[in-house]
Amino acid sequence: MSPLYILWKFSRPHTIIGSFISISTLFIIACRPLPLSQFWLLWFLSVITGLGCNIFIVGINQIADVQIDKINKPYLPLAAGELSITNAYKIIYLSAFISIILATYISFYLTGIVAVSMLIGMAYSLPPFNLKKHHLPAALAITIVRGLLVNIGGYFVFNRIIHQSTEIPNPIWTLALFIISFSIAISWFKDLPDTEGDAKYNIKTLAILYSKKTALIWGTALVLLAFGLLIYNNYVLYFISEQTLFSTKLLLLGNIILMLLFIFNVFFVKLKDKISVKQFYMRFWIFFFAEYVLYLVAFF
Repeated sequence: MSPLYILWKFSRPHTIIGSFISISTLFIIACRPLPLSQFWLLWFLSVITGLGCNIFIVGINQIADVQIDKINKPYLPLAAGELSITNAYKIIYLSAFISIILATYISFYLTGIVAVSMLIGMAYSLPPFNLKKHHLPAALAITIVRGLLVNIGGYFVFNRIIHQSTEIPNPIWTLALFIISFSIAISWFKDLPDTEGDAKYNIKTLAILYSKKTALIWGTALVLLAFGLLIYNNYVLYFISEQTLFSTKLLLLGNIILMLLFIFNVFFVKLKDKISVKQFYMRFWIFFFAEYVLYLVAFF
């Protein structure tokens, strides 16, 4: 198997795509109204920084979970024996080094964001904290990184460099709150297909402590609440405040469509079928990507 393909699998592609889209969206929104070409190097270095941090976090998790993954995710490179532990460590150390060096070059604040993200990633996967073993700390860890550090922290860095401003506009706060809800749901949904290995190694996920159905219902309720608040916010802006902006109309219509598609995704999942549950979870990431794309189109 190609070393590049093994590296791609090791990096967990859906998380890499999520990081790329989120960083790029925040950068493009922050650039307005200046031309993107003026800051292309900032975008490129920021993306590499984010991807390096991402690979470190998912890599340390796979190293820590290699025995669990032999049950839950036997297709991953370490669990499948396609990648050695030694080479996995080399990859994550190099990724961390590149990420920290580039972050330091870009901004002191970005260095702090990357460092905190990596520390949370280590606390999530490694003793003595092992946050992944309990569903509430696990959800909090994912939420802080994906919801707050990436969105609020990322936009703050871009806006400070490009416009010498520390202001965080309302749409970015709204997006961050939405992604926070999605991140909590991600932490619950990702464990749905992994109950066999988690139960064996005493990982107290929501699906283990209660049931897969409970985790699905709680996560669905949270996501629908997030969609509902976002739709209501744009409904108020459009119909009551009469802000007939393209961005308002697009976010209103786009989120209604995404919410309906999400309901269909939930409706067709079969909790007793591991493949169906896995497909449901991977499709859920599409909604994560889509929200950023929606914001990108709305505010570009």
